[in-house]
This record gives sequence, C-alpha cells and structure tokens, in this order.
Amino acid sequence: MSESCNHNCSSCGETCGSRTAEQTSFLEALNPKSSVKKVIGIVSGKGGVGKSLVTSMMAVKMQAKGKHAAILDADITGPSIPKAFGVHETVGVTEDNLMVPARTYTGIQILSANLILERETDPVIWRGPIVAGVVKQFWSEALWEDVDYMFVDMPPGTGDVPLTVFQSLPVDGILIVTSPQELVSMIVGKAVNMAKKMDIPIIGLIENMSYLECPDCGKRISVFGESHIEDVAKEYGIPVLAQIPIDRRSPRPWTRGQRSISRRRGWMRRCGEWRRCKIHPHVSDSTVGGVGFCHFNGVSDFSILATRRSKSL
Repeated sequence: MSESCNHNCSSCGETCGSRTAEQTSFLEALNPKSSVKKVIGIVSGKGGVGKSLVTSMMAVKMQAKGKHAAILDADITGPSIPKAFGVHETVGVTEDNLMVPARTYTGIQILSANLILERETDPVIWRGPIVAGVVKQFWSEALWEDVDYMFVDMPPGTGDVPLTVFQSLPVDGILIVTSPQELVSMIVGKAVNMAKKMDIPIIGLIENMSYLECPDCGKRISVFGESHIEDVAKEYGIPVLAQIPIDRRSPRPWTRGQRSISRRRGWMRRCGEWRRCKIHPHVSDSTVGGVGFCHFNGVSDFSILATRRSKSL
C-alpha cells in the first residue's frame, strides 16, 4: 500500500495487495428493522404525464385489497405525493435515528422531501449527487414496516434519480406512464431502453389522458390526438395495462388530499372513469422476470399479484 493511499481504488493504478475487489453491486441495504417485499417503479421519459397519479392509485388499490402499501417519493425537487393524500406533518425519528414514514388515512406509508422541509413551499435547490443521496437515505435509513408493495414515484427522464433507484433499490419491475402525443414512441423508447440496459423488468404501459368523454352524449374526444400506444407497445413487445381518460372530477380529490379515503367516498369509481378504462385480456397471468401479474374485471378491480413457482406470495 502506498503511503499516499486514500482508499479510493477506482482512481488508483497500483497493484498492491490492499486493493479492494471491484464493486459489482450498488444495492443499498435495507435497515434490518425494515421489511419491504416488492418494489415497483413508476417511470416516464418526460414530465407531466401522470406518474404521481398512477403511483397513488396503485398504492390506494393495493391497500384496499388488504396489502400493506408504501410510496417512496423519489421526485425530490418536485414532490406531490403528500399533497395528494393530504399529509402535512413532518416525518418522525426513532431513537436510533431512523426516519419514520408518515401514514395516510388508510395506513399507506409515505416518505417524501416535502415531509422533511420546514415549509411545503420551500424549494429543494440541491445538485444531483445530493438528491441521489437523499433517495438512498429514504430507502436505507427509514423504518419501513411490513411493506408488501412499495411504489417509487420517480422524476421524469433518465437522469441521476432513476439511475440511483435502479442501481440502489431491488426493483422488481416498472410501470411506464405515457400520454397520447406524437412524441410517445420516443418517450417510451427512452424509458424502455434504460430499463433494458439496467436489467429491470417492464411490467407494462399505462396511458394517461387518453381521451375525454362528453358528459352529454358520451362521445369520446381525443384531446391530444389519436392514441398510438398499441403500436408502441407492439414495437417494444410490452403490454398495455390501462388507458385512463380525462375526467373533470379527477383533480378534486387530488388537490383536496382525498386520494387515501377513496374507499369511503367511492373515489376510485368516479375519478378517472376506471370502469371504462381499457384492459387487454392477453395481459392476464403474464409473467415478467419471474414475477407474475394478473388483472381482474377491468381496471376498477385492477391489481398486481406477485407469484413465485405458481404460489401467491
């Protein structure tokens, strides 16, 4: 070992016996007191397509089905999950300095940058490495209690945070959210190609804002143009899981923080017109990366069930 050794073998040309083995895994260890069974990432190649909406809907539905759901809000500079659920308190801290996620009305665990700020309107002016470090801390330095499904709401694009999540968290699969625009092929392509390079299973596509249904005559109007999601899905060989329409009632529970009490007020049936969303029969009982995903009775009863060797987990 050189006298000037700084223990950073990646920048060293020496062949001394103290050289550490090259790192092959960047996975961050979950705290021994935490338990997370499945991690699902919600991604997109661009912003404004509804990743947070899909993330919160998935968590609410899983919780309603008796699973323990959690959301890790990895969109550090633009967090919206706490607002969606009406959660405003700051996170707690255990005696051994672990962050305690906030809980929604129905018990969904949430950890978000807005829950560690003094004021919700304070901007997060951090550079990429710091943002990535916070995401790792949300995973490894928090007390996640008996989580069956953790949904990670990621910022748009293929930058620092998605890379950090894919490398540092044991992601079981991702949902790609898009919208019916001409750029959809390129947008989806970026997310798909990144996932493939990182060896992350792709569960399927969800198209948000697919159409607007006239409240008077019921005619469907393609506000953003005709959907090309089927062509894109065929191009990349991945299934279309749902097409969510525009509904004027959708923003109301979101802005009022009512998403977690949908079970009491029937919000899931009203917001997004879930019974009219499109689900493809061939998606049922599909298996991606050893994890099976099943869909029942249209999107109003949409669920993801993880299976291993034909046995429910």
